[in-house]
Amino acid sequence: MSKKVAIVQSNYIPWKGYFDLINLVDEFILFDEMQYTKRDWRNRNIIKTANGPMWLTIPVEVKGKYFQKINQTVVSDISWNRTHWKTIVHNYSKARHFHTCREVFENLYLGSSEKFLSQVNHKFIVAICEILGINTKLSWSMDYNLVTGKTERIVDLCKQAGATEYVSGPTAKGYIDEKLFREEGIALSYMDYLDYPEYRQLFPPFEHRVSIIDVIFNEGPAATKFMKSF
Repeated sequence: MSKKVAIVQSNYIPWKGYFDLINLVDEFILFDEMQYTKRDWRNRNIIKTANGPMWLTIPVEVKGKYFQKINQTVVSDISWNRTHWKTIVHNYSKARHFHTCREVFENLYLGSSEKFLSQVNHKFIVAICEILGINTKLSWSMDYNLVTGKTERIVDLCKQAGATEYVSGPTAKGYIDEKLFREEGIALSYMDYLDYPEYRQLFPPFEHRVSIIDVIFNEGPAATKFMKSF
């Protein structure tokens, strides 16, 4: 039997392309054994506002030059969830489907008390998958044995997961060793994030690279019509 696998770090309320990748595969492995990187998508994402795109950032503890894994990264301010929810309500209350989805997200935010960033990200990713009707298996890299080597580790994870195909993000083309996949008989393909259709978004001009919550609040049950994998 064929099995598609993707291996990606967890992100906070990721954009629609992230969820398209989840929906395209049979197992999505959250690779939070990787080093936490500042000013990245791990603890922040973008929403639309009347004053332009705005970052929502979860405050975390960062220990200088110390090698800090994503799954070791601790949330530093327990009130972040209320601040984020207040900002979301202020900017999306007039979206067409905000009040349809409000209760789910309000409970998600105000009920969020996780200590570690990975746990926060996982909670939101799982909930949003349910909203979009995505049934892909979500697992952790810590569920598997990890070997050394950038591409070697990915190939070995695929083998352990029983993958026949690995679906990668397009930026990996610059470093991935495709030969190692061929040697193991694992097909390799790359996600295409171009040519997404526009939807009825608040606060023009249109911006694609915003959190998935933007299309959910604006299009509701029709959100998946503006994604590629459905």
